[in-house]
Amino acid sequence: MKNRVWSACAGAAMVLAMVLPGAAALAQQKSEISLSRQPGIFYMPSHIMEKHKLIEKHAASLGVPGVTTKWINLSGGGAQTDALLAGSVDILNTGTGNLLLLWDRTRGGVKGIVATSAQPMTLISRDPHIKSIKDFGPNDKIAVPTVKVSTQAIVLQIAAAEAFGADQWSKLDANTVQLGHPDAYVAMTNAQHEVRNHFAIPPFTFLELKNVPGAHVVLSSPDVMGGPLSQAQFFTTTKFADANPKIVQAVRDATKEAQDLIRSDTKAAVEIYKEVTGDKTSAEDLLAWLKEPGMMEWNLQPQGTMKFAAHLSKVGTLKTMPKAWTDYYLPVAHDLKGN
Repeated sequence: MKNRVWSACAGAAMVLAMVLPGAAALAQQKSEISLSRQPGIFYMPSHIMEKHKLIEKHAASLGVPGVTTKWINLSGGGAQTDALLAGSVDILNTGTGNLLLLWDRTRGGVKGIVATSAQPMTLISRDPHIKSIKDFGPNDKIAVPTVKVSTQAIVLQIAAAEAFGADQWSKLDANTVQLGHPDAYVAMTNAQHEVRNHFAIPPFTFLELKNVPGAHVVLSSPDVMGGPLSQAQFFTTTKFADANPKIVQAVRDATKEAQDLIRSDTKAAVEIYKEVTGDKTSAEDLLAWLKEPGMMEWNLQPQGTMKFAAHLSKVGTLKTMPKAWTDYYLPVAHDLKGN
């Protein structure tokens, strides 16, 4: 499991060479852009961007014609981080934890572009004995996308600190196991599987509550964070951003157009999501779920990220505490009212 806490120490040297000034290989302007994301409704703006070629459209309007994009689906933020370190993707669309850790490890060589969504994450259990976070025993496994560094894993740490005391923030780390959301959903539907708990994102939250006998909510991220938390944002290396400023601006503009479509024509957005992902969930269910509290948090500005950073700094995971969210976001986002 240690090796999965990201290939971190090995990856740190690689990423430092990749992003720091003075590195041998200089970034160049690109016309073929690769982007990664995870499964789930969280990433609906990216599906609209892919379907309508919005990055290509906005890049052309900024004077960069002929841009093409390649979207790569990966099961967790850790896998995306590995892909960025390896140079196989240019831009990631994943959680706050991975952004902050890469920003810290690279001394500012990785930064956010814009946030894409801040829907609630929900800790679901099918174990009738687990009603609150205090009911987890040492053998109760909790599925998260990436142990220790995923947004879910870190929100669990913040919740543990609140429930058990500040010095007990890591109390439930040993309970977590690494499963992508689709695999965690399969585990939750299997009554014989050892994983009976999943820190889920939509649509898996709703699928489990609907289809898994005894599934119930233990806690949700707004309860822990005191409000919305950006779980998905685009981020990249500062080398890529410096070499491709109009692509970075195009990503921001494309994201806003996609978010606006979700708000103005949610039904059309859901149909695009279903087409691009192959999700067999009915459009009626998806539309109903998007009416639930917190499910229309599609915003460019990062939300709740400084509280997240404060926890990581306090426990020593971040070596540098940012003074403001703008420290780990590119200037393209600095006009936004983030937190």
